[in-house]
Amino acid sequence: MFFNYIKEFILKKIVKKKLLNDKAIVNTKKINSVGLLLDEKQFQFCNQITKELVNAGISENQIEVLGFKNKINKNETFNFPVFSYKSISINGHFNDKNFIDFIAKPFDLLINFYELEKAPLMMVSVSSKAEFKVGFGSVDKRINNFIIDTETNDYKVFLNELFKYLKILNKL
Repeated sequence: MFFNYIKEFILKKIVKKKLLNDKAIVNTKKINSVGLLLDEKQFQFCNQITKELVNAGISENQIEVLGFKNKINKNETFNFPVFSYKSISINGHFNDKNFIDFIAKPFDLLINFYELEKAPLMMVSVSSKAEFKVGFGSVDKRINNFIIDTETNDYKVFLNELFKYLKILNKL
């Protein structure tokens, strides 16, 4: 447990360093592929969010989900890939194949559906090759290109606002 606190501290320093060197890329490309990054407290909304994305015109096979859980028990099973603190080394290297594949994919949109600043989630967001990143205002504002200030429990409001602005930006 104490090791995770140290790891969290070091990973946040790495994230801040990456954010200093990060340059925003503006594009007008339509959204075809979506990455959804969830914290364990938002796992319950995964199916609803995916359905809403499909209703908005995004193909279901173009939606990928990655979840974060502080500690994964051996008997637990999930409908999507899940990573934990063990998936990241203390110096910020990733050692889980699903995790590495998710980061390497050039999603048109990455939805950072978490509201607490957990270093592993922030590492995925910063390291992702996604072209357009959307998230909540409670997380470091430099991580996302677009911020929607609402609660994670009210995912419908989040998605309605997201779709409204994506239409305005001519991305949907």
